[in-house]
Amino acid sequence: MAHYRRMGSVPGKRHTQHRDADGRLFREELMGEEGFSSDSSLLYHRGVPSALRDAEVWELPDQARTPNHPLKARHLRLHDLDFDPATTDAVQGRRLVLGNNDVRISYAVAAATSPLYRNAIGDECTFVESGSGAVETVFGRLDYRAGDYVLIPRATTHRWLPAEPSRLYVIEANSHITPPRRYLSRFGQFLEHAPYCERDLHGPTELVEGAGTDVEVLVKHRVPGLPGGIGGTRMTCPTHPFDVVGWDGCLYPWTFNIEDYMPITGKVHQPPPVHQVFEGHNFVICNFLPRKVDYHPLAIPVPYYHSNVDSDEVMFYVAGDYEARKGSGIGIGSVSLHPGGHAHGPQPSAIEASLGAEAFDESAVMVDTFAPLEIGEGGRACEDDAYAWTWAEDTPPG
Repeated sequence: MAHYRRMGSVPGKRHTQHRDADGRLFREELMGEEGFSSDSSLLYHRGVPSALRDAEVWELPDQARTPNHPLKARHLRLHDLDFDPATTDAVQGRRLVLGNNDVRISYAVAAATSPLYRNAIGDECTFVESGSGAVETVFGRLDYRAGDYVLIPRATTHRWLPAEPSRLYVIEANSHITPPRRYLSRFGQFLEHAPYCERDLHGPTELVEGAGTDVEVLVKHRVPGLPGGIGGTRMTCPTHPFDVVGWDGCLYPWTFNIEDYMPITGKVHQPPPVHQVFEGHNFVICNFLPRKVDYHPLAIPVPYYHSNVDSDEVMFYVAGDYEARKGSGIGIGSVSLHPGGHAHGPQPSAIEASLGAEAFDESAVMVDTFAPLEIGEGGRACEDDAYAWTWAEDTPPG
């Protein structure tokens, strides 16, 4: 994010001496994107951020993926997945639902504190379906609640501390995740047509101080030859990574709640891009929220049938009653996958039922990818095999 923030103690000039009251020098760390050519922040540590005592393999949860072959629409019931929240954490307890080489979608129901963790592959965007708690990071503490997107930049050391069982829909990128470029001026300020703005983004509220020696940090990173090209390392650091006395810059974790997203509507049905909230390399994230709907006297409020020529569409149904899927078996906690190369749209009976509607009470998070998605272990474990045939079964005679 190109919005400057500062917390704690930093020197008057970057790359100059910064000492504590006893004269000990703090260690400056530049954390930046795209080498030295994009957003960055400077963090000031008591310890040495690169110091390491040990490194061993961390065996990740199952990352294997199965192609969507034969090609068909799929319905995955995430609430049917088996979790014991008391012993499940938001890092090690994730179950892979869908993925490709650009983005992976996982799900967890977690109440246990996670280990320290960083994703060295790309940014993470976690949608909080329900629950509350905090995420502690090297930049400070973020509180989260239901409806939040929690954005964690690549390689940010952090841990999840749920205050109650939290249903987490985790979108892991192989890139950075940002607001759509068309929402921003060339200097990075949100433009007037954007459905949210800087006031809606919430960064860390206070620095976090860790304690202890020989502290373990789980690191997810690229390993060619492993499933998905992804592996893990368990690093042991001589001192706690949460030793930052201050930082400043434009790179840091933040939250955004869907209540602060202002839906854009029209006289006739608007296409999905008007609902976009974020983008990454080869994928976008949208949210469909309670809103007034089309006001043309002959409008059909539910979507028209459309073929995803260039993308797979994934819809996660969060709350309300999603109008276009009535009669399909879709419910809260469902995920639908509508793949490229096959037309999709509302259940036939939902079209007539929507006529005359003035508002929709529905909440859903959509991920559109520009490369085919494959099905992970979690997706295979909760699939409704009958979903692909529901349009034919719902078609009225004649």
